[in-house]
Amino acid sequence: MTNTIFIDKHFDLVERCKRGESKAQYELYKHYSKAMFSVCMRILNHVGEAEDVLQESFIDAFAKIKDFRQESTFGIWLKQIVVNKAINQIRSRKVQFVDIDEFDGDEHDIADLQSNHYNEEEVKFEVERIKRGMEQLPEGFRVVLSLYLFEGYDHEEIGKILGINESTSRTQYMRAKKRLLEIIK
Repeated sequence: MTNTIFIDKHFDLVERCKRGESKAQYELYKHYSKAMFSVCMRILNHVGEAEDVLQESFIDAFAKIKDFRQESTFGIWLKQIVVNKAINQIRSRKVQFVDIDEFDGDEHDIADLQSNHYNEEEVKFEVERIKRGMEQLPEGFRVVLSLYLFEGYDHEEIGKILGINESTSRTQYMRAKKRLLEIIK
């Protein structure tokens, strides 16, 4: 197996950061802060905590940037730091997850509603409606749903990250989808 080195469009900025250039750090921050803040908000659902986690993540990233070996893009590496920090923040809240043994709902996935014709305003409205619905979900549901749908983790990875069983992650995901659909109806 060979090691793949990823060279992304921000390679030069990363190299300048490794040399300690604060201007390069600011440029990377400008490129990634909005997307990483969105990641924080999807997980934490609290502006103040999301801002804190975002700042702590960038501080850690810049402090550890000499360890970044280009085995992924800088964005992927940073996102991993952000997700881990957000999860640690969640852990400090003592989130209660529901074990699969306590699951009393329908285990079948709820069919996704699809339509072939959307205009841009309808899509924007639906996105906002889903965002508001996500904000109303209980923390455990929101975290698992965000990690699975938006961050691309599978249930085994989510279980390891959150310190729960894989089956608990699946249960949380199914219940979160069902609750979200109820909220946005």
